[in-house]
Amino acid sequence: MTVERIWLDVPFAEKDEAKAGGARWDATARRWYAPRAGVAGLGRWTPGADVPELLPGEDRSLGSGLFVDLVPSSCWFTNVRSCVAQKDWDRLRRMIYDRAGNRCEACGAGADREARRWLEAHERWTYDDATRVQTLKRLICLCTDCHTVTHFGLAQIRGLARQARAHLMKVTKMTGSQADVHIASAFDVWEARSRITWTLDLSMLTDVGITLAPPPDAAARADVARRTLADEGGAGLSSGLPRQSGAGAWTEARRSR
Repeated sequence: MTVERIWLDVPFAEKDEAKAGGARWDATARRWYAPRAGVAGLGRWTPGADVPELLPGEDRSLGSGLFVDLVPSSCWFTNVRSCVAQKDWDRLRRMIYDRAGNRCEACGAGADREARRWLEAHERWTYDDATRVQTLKRLICLCTDCHTVTHFGLAQIRGLARQARAHLMKVTKMTGSQADVHIASAFDVWEARSRITWTLDLSMLTDVGITLAPPPDAAARADVARRTLADEGGAGLSSGLPRQSGAGAWTEARRSR
């Protein structure tokens, strides 16, 4: 007889507390549960309502496939996860993975512990140059490899550019020269957008019970990016940002490695 799980929403930072209180881990569902109803001390992790599969105003067709998707420099490391409580983030992420069938929406791969490939949530944004508003319009499930491609600037800093380029070519069937032009074009767009101070619009989440912390202002977001990049420990990060621009510059950067 199948025993129905009494699911819990346990933030990662509180997993040890939950385990000590009697919670158990379901490795298949990747979620904590109570062994029976009424376990004292586990009530604080009673789950909230499921997040609907289609978020208000979400455009599921936005940004299909795999491509380099660089966010402006002032918004590095300031994302949806950093603006919601961990418990709400877990609810949101669970919906994203479930509606994708626990597969990457770009390449179709699933999680693989041995390959150190996981499923991760990625944001798709639209940019209104007139109002200078950067609006969240889609949340997508990507595997680690595809997510590394989308954040190609960070891949460079972490020494993963060669692997990311190879994965981009594998998934999209681009030639090497096509991949280089694509990457260079993405950096050109990134540089133009990084000259603008953007206001973040995360209102897509507020109508489904996700509590948002106000995102940091632009100056604070830039500081977050610089500190986080410095923590990466890489060389030449005084500005914290890759400087390649244009197809020629990207090709030259590849030659210098």
